[in-house]
Amino acid sequence: MPVDASRTEALRKMAAAHPEDPRPRFGLALEFERAGDWESTAAELRAYLALADDEGNAFGRLGHALRQLGRDDEAREAYRQGIAAAERHGHPTMAMEFEEVLEELGDRG
Repeated sequence: MPVDASRTEALRKMAAAHPEDPRPRFGLALEFERAGDWESTAAELRAYLALADDEGNAFGRLGHALRQLGRDDEAREAYRQGIAAAERHGHPTMAMEFEEVLEELGDRG
């Protein structure tokens, strides 16, 4: 699916107008994710994570994007951070899902 150019442009303008607000960055990441633009997805998720106290979801999405790019070492680190965030915010099921992905990637901790 192609990127929705008008939505992407609106989100870019919001991010530029309010650089401290993580929400437009997450929105951009979702747009790029839908389009399968994994490099842009990863970049926007990293920008979002630099601003937000994520509960785990964005780390999981980042891990997935990095796996799509063949960057498994970086993906492992994203999933580890996602586990820590999920546990910190009381999301044990999410943490378990990320642990399963790490096992698939051959990470034993």
